[in-house]
Amino acid sequence: MSEHRRVIIIGAGPGGIAMSYALLEAGMSDFIVLEKADEPGGTWHHNRYPGAECDVMSHLYSFSFALNPNWSQRYARQPEILAYMKKVVSDSGISPHVRLSEVVKALNWDQGRSQWRVRSDKAEYTADIVVSAVGMFNSPAMPQIAGIETYQGRLIHTADWPEGDMLDGLRVGVIGSAASAVQLIPEIAQTVSHLTIFQRTPIWVMPKDDRPYTPEDLRTFAEDPQAMSNLRAEIAARVDRSVLFDDPDMRAIAMEGAERNISVVKDPEVRRKLTPWLPYGSRRPIVSNYYYPTFNRDNVTLVTEAVVNCEPNGVRTADGTVHELDAVVCATGFTTSRYASVIDITGKDGRRLADDWSGDPSALLGIMVPGYPNFFMMYGPNTNNGSILTMLESQAEFIVRQMEAMDRGAIAELDVRPEVARAYNEELQQRLDEVEVWQAQPDGYYRGKSGRIVTQWPSTMREYDQRLKAVGPEVFNTIARINA
Repeated sequence: MSEHRRVIIIGAGPGGIAMSYALLEAGMSDFIVLEKADEPGGTWHHNRYPGAECDVMSHLYSFSFALNPNWSQRYARQPEILAYMKKVVSDSGISPHVRLSEVVKALNWDQGRSQWRVRSDKAEYTADIVVSAVGMFNSPAMPQIAGIETYQGRLIHTADWPEGDMLDGLRVGVIGSAASAVQLIPEIAQTVSHLTIFQRTPIWVMPKDDRPYTPEDLRTFAEDPQAMSNLRAEIAARVDRSVLFDDPDMRAIAMEGAERNISVVKDPEVRRKLTPWLPYGSRRPIVSNYYYPTFNRDNVTLVTEAVVNCEPNGVRTADGTVHELDAVVCATGFTTSRYASVIDITGKDGRRLADDWSGDPSALLGIMVPGYPNFFMMYGPNTNNGSILTMLESQAEFIVRQMEAMDRGAIAELDVRPEVARAYNEELQQRLDEVEVWQAQPDGYYRGKSGRIVTQWPSTMREYDQRLKAVGPEVFNTIARINA
């Protein structure tokens, strides 16, 4: 017999944590969180490669309900962020609701009962409401390289870093040059015998104010929570001013910093190859003080010829060179257009989310999809910008408001109207088309199969929260409870 819960949350990463806290704050305790890993933390559990860190300042990349006076530096690294996430789960009373090492396989809408049937690798459940908190970065993207299966060395993806893995003394190749590569490369370059970096598109890397907090700073944060709140608000305002890269003064400051950053590369040819030709902001800008100096090391080589295939002993590039490698690290990110469709989800009338999203994913404000009643997403399509934890809290509050409205109105089914979702996404794409710098980048993780931008929110965190608060009952089709 299946277990029934009012709410089932899929994932105990930042989204699942924000959702759980919002439910508990609203007095709603009939929920469970199904998490595939053996601990909470989501992306901060899975992404444990050397050098992994956040590119949002720590006092903003934290929950408003769990401000942390103990951040060691302005941008925290993965171990500290993971420890913070686990502490929030423990301190906020979320732990008893979390079931670890349980993988959700399928969701099926039961029209007769107005419930979701949830199947995991361990059990079957029913739920009135399902919240997917699997987010955007849930499906690692392996590079499509001919013969990769023939490579006989060690093949590692940054999103699946082996526990305690050491590359000391090995000849290592890194494929990719975006965020994870920029963080990883300076770390492993210090211990490998030789590091070959295969770069397709250079990216702007800004200086990073990653100074540690002084004992005086930490004492102030501990004794004066308002100081933390003020700093958080200051960072949020600065981020909101920069999210669309349309402030000429801020762009000029950023470009000056990037050019100063790259100037440390001594070899002029290497510096030329590392210099982006795309405008600042067209791809996700990265911050690091250690990436560019790494290219001054004698044991580091930058390769810009395209990788054409793998050999048993290494990688062949377009110029015919075979680069012999003991290990290949794929710093190639994620397939960012799948979102909740990584799970087999069947909604009303047998429709499947994977089929509905066979072109591009879309949802009302990234949260609800027509034809999937009582189903909500955290960090869904087009909700990426600013600090994702701020966005997640807004989404969790929105979902709780809809649940409270369902209770007040004795509503069994809440389904977003197709014409509302369609009109919203038409407006959204028009606004995305107006963000000039993003139009300069024809590919990359922002875009889905059709070439449309499916990840980014084209405005501030503040506007997103306001848009969610403005959603009224006219947006939904509803079905009342039979015995209300």
